[in-house]
This record gives sequence, C-alpha cells and structure tokens, in this order.
Amino acid sequence: METPQSEIFHLSGPTFLTSVDWSNSYHRRSIAASLVQGMYVLEHDRQDHKQGPSGNAPPWWEFFNFKLIQVIEDEHDLSIFGAILEFEFPYHLQHNHPTQRPPQYVIAFRGTMTNSRNRAEDLKLDLHCVLNDLQNSTRILNAINTAQEIVSRVGLGNVWLAGHSLGSSMALIIGRELAKNTGTHLETYLFNPPFISLPIEWIPNEKLKHGLRFANSVITAGLAMVANGYHNQDSDEKHPFILLSSWVPYLFLNPFDPICCEYIGYFEHREKMESLGAGKIGKLATQHSIGSIVSGGRENDFEAIHLIPSAYLTVNSSNGQGVREAHGVEQWWKQESKLKYNLYHYK
Repeated sequence: METPQSEIFHLSGPTFLTSVDWSNSYHRRSIAASLVQGMYVLEHDRQDHKQGPSGNAPPWWEFFNFKLIQVIEDEHDLSIFGAILEFEFPYHLQHNHPTQRPPQYVIAFRGTMTNSRNRAEDLKLDLHCVLNDLQNSTRILNAINTAQEIVSRVGLGNVWLAGHSLGSSMALIIGRELAKNTGTHLETYLFNPPFISLPIEWIPNEKLKHGLRFANSVITAGLAMVANGYHNQDSDEKHPFILLSSWVPYLFLNPFDPICCEYIGYFEHREKMESLGAGKIGKLATQHSIGSIVSGGRENDFEAIHLIPSAYLTVNSSNGQGVREAHGVEQWWKQESKLKYNLYHYK
C-alpha cells in the first residue's frame, strides 16, 4: 500500500525550519506538532513492519535533533500511542546559551486511528473520554506512570507534553494530575483537544449562542451547588480547580472543528459572565460540566477532566477549511494559517 503524502516528512512537514529559534512560539508549536505527527506515522510503521531507518517516522523528529528513546504501547492491542523523545544538542549549540532552551525530553501522544488494526481500542478510549472516565483507562495510567518517572529523573523544566485529539486529552490529564497533586507544571501543547459538549460555537447567531451559554452556566452552577454542597470555592486555595490555575497549557483550536471548538466559548463566556456581574456563577460553571455531575456518583467523580482554569489559546480561523482539515494536526505548522492568540488566566 502506498504511503500517504501526509506521512512523508520531506513532502508535508515543516522542512523550512532548518534553523530553529527556540524562543519563537511558532517554531516551538511547529516542532511539537511534528513530533505528534510522528507518533501516527510510527504506529503505521509498526503495522507495516518497518523499523528504524526504513520507516517513515524518524524524519519527523530527527530533523529537529530528537531521538526516540522509548515507545509507549497499549497493553491490549500492542499499538504504539506515544513515545519519549530526547533532544540532542547540535555541536554548534552546545556552548551557546539561548534565552529559551529546547526541552530535554518530549512525551508525545497520537490521537484516534480508525484503520482496522486500531479502531476497536481507540474508539473505546474515545467513549471513555466522552464518559469522563479516560483517567481510569489502562492506557492513560501507563502514560501517567511513564511521565512521572521521567520527570522525577530529569526535572520538570526539561520535559514537554504534546498530543493531538485523543492524545491531547491524555496529555491534558497527565498535566492536570502532575499540577494538582505535585505542583509540577509541564510545558504542554494540546492540539485540537476534545471538549465534551455540544458545539455551541458553531451557532452563527451570537445572541442565541450567548443565551444558550448563559442558561448552561446557570444550570451547571446550580447542579454543582446541589451535588457538592455550596461553599465559597473561590476562596478555597485547596480546591482542585484553584490548584490548577497556575498551570497554563497551550491550546490549539479551530472554530470549524466540532471536536475542540467549544473551548473557545468556554473561555470567552467566563469573561462575558464577569462583565455581566455574574462572575461567581461563571466561575462555578467553569469548574464543572453537566455530564460529569450527572454521571458522578461521589464528590470526587464530579470533576470534569477536560476542563482547565487557565490556557494560552491559539485559534486558527482561516477560511475554506473542511472538518477534516480543521481537526488535522498539520495545520499547526502551516505558514499561511490565520491565527489569533489570547491568554486566559483564572483569578
């Protein structure tokens, strides 16, 4: 079977990045996205029995001076869903002291693959994601243990997390767990992370869109107060959401992608509620989802794992995109993309 062009680095990858400026956010984003794309190709190589230099995957990281040191496999179907990549300083950079250094390691995760060899396990994990239960799957537990091990060995400032689609949900959960439980803040790149909600962002009528979000916020906040017993969470420094607020991952979103687009409204609406004098309702709704409250049987189960208090948002609003292109990881290294940036910090 002929290899798709999208998997061949010299045809589809950011080959123009022959000189990397690690203080340049575009360069960092492009490299993180390329490493994630390499995880998709690596799994295809495994299926085609291509190893080492004979595979199509190595150029996706070797071009940027990374080497593969550990694959992360699913114990059920033995597929490769992630890997640890180590940066090797080129000789001419070994004695330089740039303002922002490259990561020593990157833990990268692919998203869902729908071919016959991956479909069953990947779609099962997609269902776990929808049911707010991905954190209990063996795949994510394996990934968390791997991340904790390498961070404890090399230090938190030397490790990045990166993922796309389902893989970004995994990277988000790992980043959340480390930030919440250990105070460890890893630099994290989340490409098209799934937001478990109806894509209200797709509604063209702004008044209707904001009205639906306002109603949703009021209902969610009310359910959360009933389920958890209301207390002033804004002043509770030990509340999980407050503990997460200083971790600021990079979110890469597309308004034409129904899987991730609602993150845009999630952050914008919190500011809208503040401006309307309903900031407390907005903040309480930000911490919960109706689905996680309804499905949770105990207080700890009410936490919606896809919700985060703070983020750097990069939104690709380029025209003429279909859903497939809007959800693809390759858009994040394309030079012609029309991007908007915003920082949302929970206060």
